[in-house]
Amino acid sequence: MNPEKSRRPGRTLSRNERELWASFTRVIAPLRAKPAPAPLDEPPQRAPVGSDPSASGARPQTREKPVPPVTSLDRRLRQRLNRGRADIDCRIDLHGLTQAQAHDALVGFLRTARAEGARIVLVITGKGRRGGDFERGVLRRQIPFWLRSPQLRDAVLGFETAGPAHGGDGAFYVLLRRARS
Repeated sequence: MNPEKSRRPGRTLSRNERELWASFTRVIAPLRAKPAPAPLDEPPQRAPVGSDPSASGARPQTREKPVPPVTSLDRRLRQRLNRGRADIDCRIDLHGLTQAQAHDALVGFLRTARAEGARIVLVITGKGRRGGDFERGVLRRQIPFWLRSPQLRDAVLGFETAGPAHGGDGAFYVLLRRARS
């Protein structure tokens, strides 16, 4: 509905009615994301015709899609992996590595596996030292943070703790995004 005109022909909204309408529409959340409209009293600001947007400091618009967040595996894929009906394309064992070595190895492994067309990989971390050690399972605790990091977000679609046949709490199934051609 146009806030400038009412449904009755020949009548325009008064300033108070326009302000009331503007305050009302500010608190409503749109169903679809749209840019916020300019205030009613001010005309929209536009760049002069023929001006260079990069000269004014404005960044040019890019058409890249944002990468969706990392999720867990769907139930059917998880069941197929646990029952041995889905193949694991490759695996990496991070036992005995320091955090820095493990991180570098994981990043390189996931990028290489994705480039080679792997879809499901197994990352083995181990369960950590047994006992009351505070630093127990350092790699096991770090892997979820690394897989959600912006550095790997374009490669990792989802991950979840592996089933008992593949190492249980000491391993992760990682679902990789398809490589772009």
